[in-house]
Amino acid sequence: MKPDLSKNKTIGILGGGQLGRMLSSSASKLGFKSHIYDPQKGCPASQVSDLTTVASYEDIKALTNFAKSVDVVTYEFENIPTQALDVIENYVSIYPNRKALLTSQDRLTEKQFLNNIGLNTAPFVNVETDAELKNAINKIGSDSILKTRRFGYDGKGQARLNSKTNLVDIFLSFQGQPCILEGLINFDQEISVIGARDQHGSISCYDPGENIHQNGILRTTIVPARINKKIATDAIIITGKILNALDYIGTIGVELFVKDNKLIVNEIAPRVHNSGHWTQNGCVIDQFEQHVRAITGLPLGDGNRHSNVKMTNLLGDDILNLEQLLNARNSAVH
Repeated sequence: MKPDLSKNKTIGILGGGQLGRMLSSSASKLGFKSHIYDPQKGCPASQVSDLTTVASYEDIKALTNFAKSVDVVTYEFENIPTQALDVIENYVSIYPNRKALLTSQDRLTEKQFLNNIGLNTAPFVNVETDAELKNAINKIGSDSILKTRRFGYDGKGQARLNSKTNLVDIFLSFQGQPCILEGLINFDQEISVIGARDQHGSISCYDPGENIHQNGILRTTIVPARINKKIATDAIIITGKILNALDYIGTIGVELFVKDNKLIVNEIAPRVHNSGHWTQNGCVIDQFEQHVRAITGLPLGDGNRHSNVKMTNLLGDDILNLEQLLNARNSAVH
């Protein structure tokens, strides 16, 4: 069921954070209205949207009214309860599709999907008991990372292990959640590709960015990434392969490790991505407009980069330097 989105139609956005705010602004630029659904009153996206529903993702009545009020639905984060999606899909299409969501919501499912389409990942083993954790370490090695299969982000829900780690205490700290043990990759660089696929199967990918993290949180993305042309081309081909395999509609973020001149897929994010904010000032059409175009049936725009960009994530006390950043003639603040 593809939406017929002409002018003044409404895009429903699940989640009202930073990404939802930027999606709402892009929708407005193209002549669409936006309706934000978020449990938090006064969420960032509500300040720039036409409509906002403040309700939980378990509120069937609120979800039903939301779905009836919009012409298509998208989301800014992937951990949306299945029940909420079931309610919404009774009335309107959701892009990206359920397959993309289900694949990315569980790290085990994600890794298996990537391997099944011929892509390399870190070695991994499913872990649901402390005995399974010990067996997994015997297979993968003590230098590894234990991650919850669901809900982890920005370094949360994971722990780095080594030969001195108390495995019983570590596993207890995860409170019985299903986990995955991944082999530690001593990568040379981490890069990401932001790609988009429209309703006709056309694909457009942005140049790979090189990502630098601090404490598990993205700090800086540098574009162009300091990689050779073959690696850059291969990263884009991998992104296209993932988009097609998922029959994907919208913008996606694909994180990859560069190791010994080869690529290992770390994870995928079925949404606009924080490592793609540089596109707002480095390209004619940024990742947010590209996403709106894709989900509304419009043709994808030109994602070619016209400038070199260094994108820095402002966190906590960084905001104290806002005046200095605003006074810098070569800086743009979002």
